[in-house]
Amino acid sequence: MTTNTTVSLTTPALSEQPRLDFAKTAPKVFRALIGFDAAAREGLDPALVELIQIRASHLNHCAYCLHMHTNDARKAGESEDRLHMVPVWREARHFFTEREQAALALTEAVTLVADAGVPADVYAQAAAQFDETELAHVLALILTINTWNRVALSTGKVAGTDERRR
Repeated sequence: MTTNTTVSLTTPALSEQPRLDFAKTAPKVFRALIGFDAAAREGLDPALVELIQIRASHLNHCAYCLHMHTNDARKAGESEDRLHMVPVWREARHFFTEREQAALALTEAVTLVADAGVPADVYAQAAAQFDETELAHVLALILTINTWNRVALSTGKVAGTDERRR
């Protein structure tokens, strides 16, 4: 006798009860994250910032942040071709500069740090493309987007509801 058992691998329905409003409930922490994010971006090319945020959001399956940052990238003049190639950048390297490729590789390594750490060759590639200050800012940006992804995912943020625009 066989039993039909279905296991759901989907996320909760959008009609789920609203979760914690992080910004209202922990305003000092939220403002600190905003400050960290702003400091991390300092001196970095805005297009590079968005590519990093988009790639980390892909890896973390954060639809809220992915929607937000692809829209920001479009508004900043990013091409649809490049946006579509971010998840497969290794197979489409010609769409990205060496600097962007190094940042994307580092973003993947730091985002997935529990899998294999940050390999020496990935770090060396990034260090060859960025001076120490830039590299520190790239790392800080990767840390901030990973934090924002986790805030959005754990508090049930819904893609398409960019609260910055309220």
